Amino acid sequence: MMIRRKDALLSEIGEVETILERIPSENVIDRFGLESRLKELKEELEQLPDRIQEPERLSLTFRGEPVRGSTAISADFAGSASSAFVDAFSAIIAGLKGSLKYSGPIPDKASAPLMITGMATGSFGFEMELPNLQGEFFEEQASAGSAVEVLKELLRVSAKGTDDDISDIVEEIHPRAVRKVADFLSEISKKGAWCGLEFRNSYFKYASLEELKSSEERLRKDNILETEETYFGEFQGFLPQGRNFEFVVSDGSGIIRGRLGPDIEDPDVLNREWLHQPTSVKFNVVQVGQGRPRYTLVSLDDLGA
Repeated sequence: MMIRRKDALLSEIGEVETILERIPSENVIDRFGLESRLKELKEELEQLPDRIQEPERLSLTFRGEPVRGSTAISADFAGSASSAFVDAFSAIIAGLKGSLKYSGPIPDKASAPLMITGMATGSFGFEMELPNLQGEFFEEQASAGSAVEVLKELLRVSAKGTDDDISDIVEEIHPRAVRKVADFLSEISKKGAWCGLEFRNSYFKYASLEELKSSEERLRKDNILETEETYFGEFQGFLPQGRNFEFVVSDGSGIIRGRLGPDIEDPDVLNREWLHQPTSVKFNVVQVGQGRPRYTLVSLDDLGA
């Protein structure tokens, strides 16, 4: 937005200067208003940051029944599909930041909107500008870009990857965020369409409606099993930086490696109070298809002597 304002200021300054060149200097009254306006424009231009980073953009395109080649798209479909895409994007940002819960509103959704800035070339679709959040410009820009990269990769691995590939992303962004991506694909498939996503000179597109439907099924709750399992044993170590742990089960069945949930704000307390202490633990377990189960310690309340 600041970039567009700078361009507008420079354009208007040029126009005012051109008009002033045509007015003789002795025509003081005729020049007065224009000179005042020129001063205001230059003062505003000087107040803009010296370095303005160009916002990143993505291209979301569609093919299928709601689309007429590269010339038109059903307005009803465009609205519902773009809304579902925004929900998925916002959920992934929240998942990456560790603030997404299993229920309730998606955090920061209203403050991190995607903005449609134009039509995408090729198949009919949209160009969207990634958000910049006030007070955290560079951090949030990186988070927004990371969210798009994760979303694009999730589309790709759900179509062409293994169950463990999907599990890696589920573990990173939260099962609820993955379900939001499945909802987006559902919104597209039920209208007989499929999509492509381009970002940072990398592009993934579904080859057909059937491939998109297969991808949707793999991201659905029926294929992502979530359970709670209780074990007795000892924690062998915690890594606060990566929020990882190792837990040895007392019955000798092996070592469980997992992650700490976002609600555990002080991972160091586990090293101080629970390391090598016999304890009962309740883990949240997520398994995608035939992939390896992933274990998460959701809350300290799930620990017991």
